[in-house]
Amino acid sequence: MTLNYSAKIILDAKENTKAIFDSVNTDNEFYPENPVRTEIKFDKKLTISVESDQITHLRANLNSTLRLIQASHDSIESVKI
Repeated sequence: MTLNYSAKIILDAKENTKAIFDSVNTDNEFYPENPVRTEIKFDKKLTISVESDQITHLRANLNSTLRLIQASHDSIESVKI
């Protein structure tokens, strides 16, 4: 099956990248029935690849993932001394 829509986002949050990856990838691993094929990788930078046959599902998935990333980053930054 070929999926019609795809997106790839690469993020570099410096020293916070690994912590953000651990936080966001956990949610991804525990949602196997996700209608959007979502792959999150960490190799110095965070790479998020999504594919779907419906653009509305792709958009919703990207919005949720990016909000989780922002929340993770904000949480990490709020506890820095």
